[in-house]
Amino acid sequence: MSYQINDVEFKKFSGLIYDIAGITLTDAKKTLLTGRLSKRLIALDLKTYTAYFKYVTDPSHKDELARMVDLLTTNETYFFREHQHFEFLKQIIPTGVSPAKPFRVWSAASSIGAEAYTIAMVLADKLGEQGAWEILGTDISHSVLQQAAKGQYKISEAEKIPVPYLKKFCLKGKGSQEGTFLIDKKLRQHVSFQQLNLNVEGMRKVGEFDVIFLRNVLIYFDIPTKQRVIENLIPCMKSGGYFIVGHAESLSGITNALTSVKPTIYQRR
Repeated sequence: MSYQINDVEFKKFSGLIYDIAGITLTDAKKTLLTGRLSKRLIALDLKTYTAYFKYVTDPSHKDELARMVDLLTTNETYFFREHQHFEFLKQIIPTGVSPAKPFRVWSAASSIGAEAYTIAMVLADKLGEQGAWEILGTDISHSVLQQAAKGQYKISEAEKIPVPYLKKFCLKGKGSQEGTFLIDKKLRQHVSFQQLNLNVEGMRKVGEFDVIFLRNVLIYFDIPTKQRVIENLIPCMKSGGYFIVGHAESLSGITNALTSVKPTIYQRR
């Protein structure tokens, strides 16, 4: 059975995901939305997107609403994506970091954890696997965070990891785990994950960070949402801390609280 979505139904869903996550779905995203949600209609034996909308907005179906958000907010990620940012990170990691003041990095839209563990490899290489450093990975999606916490990936996903890092920080699966690799426990113990919606206030509970990565996320937001998200995150930056966005993104016209260091890299003075 083919599930068709009309303009009114699409507008309802795009409005709902905007209210929850601040993500703007243009008409060009209709195919993406139907491709990701049609299986849920089948699983729930619902015949129309109107029926599914009523279902997910029913307060008694919060689990399904969370599932819908997971499906519509999961984006592409891979290890060492936009590698120039990690070269920059190597340059700014201080020496002599103490346990009392660990070097902290936030992967603010961590998805399945590839970015967070890439950062972990860079920090472990510079500060040592037992060094004073911490990484927080957050995402609005519960399902991707569960995968991230496991730290296990298909071998094909290791393609961009430099060979020395792959040998030092990753364990090749054997037996029933063949075809996968696992991030070494010594790295995973420095990385924590939690669910967080960047579109709402109350970020200070996560503490302060030396570096915040928020890459390839702002492109999905309109200007007011971009401004709100950045305003939510800035109080979590240490003075002199760095804020890194994706290569297709810019904070120009979004905030005056950060100074451009180089394209896509900003600093809080």
